[in-house]
Amino acid sequence: MWFCFSNAFLSIVDPDDGSSDLLVRARRPDDIKRIFPDAVVARTAGRDYLFRAYIDRELVGRVIAENVTKITYPNFKNSVKEHLLHDAYSKIWRIMSNLQPLAPYSASPVVNRRQKKLPL
Repeated sequence: MWFCFSNAFLSIVDPDDGSSDLLVRARRPDDIKRIFPDAVVARTAGRDYLFRAYIDRELVGRVIAENVTKITYPNFKNSVKEHLLHDAYSKIWRIMSNLQPLAPYSASPVVNRRQKKLPL
């Protein structure tokens, strides 16, 4: 599962079906530590995400829930201060907007390369 924070982007998966730990992965060296300050982060060349940490499943759930309860912004992208991260999230936003039948801020159907027109 992807988690987009105002200061970090994480991918969290189950490393071993049913493990008590989750594998928290990041593309940037400090993203895991920003969300999980006590994590032991390993650099893993040759893998899809360069930075990884095994973190207790219950702790991951608590920290994610705490972050959700602390949301104070009315617009997520505007809460992202780092330019590279903001730009990456903006690209994700644009790509994902193609999944809805009407273009954002419009009454016009979404048109993209793969499908001419989505059903309304």
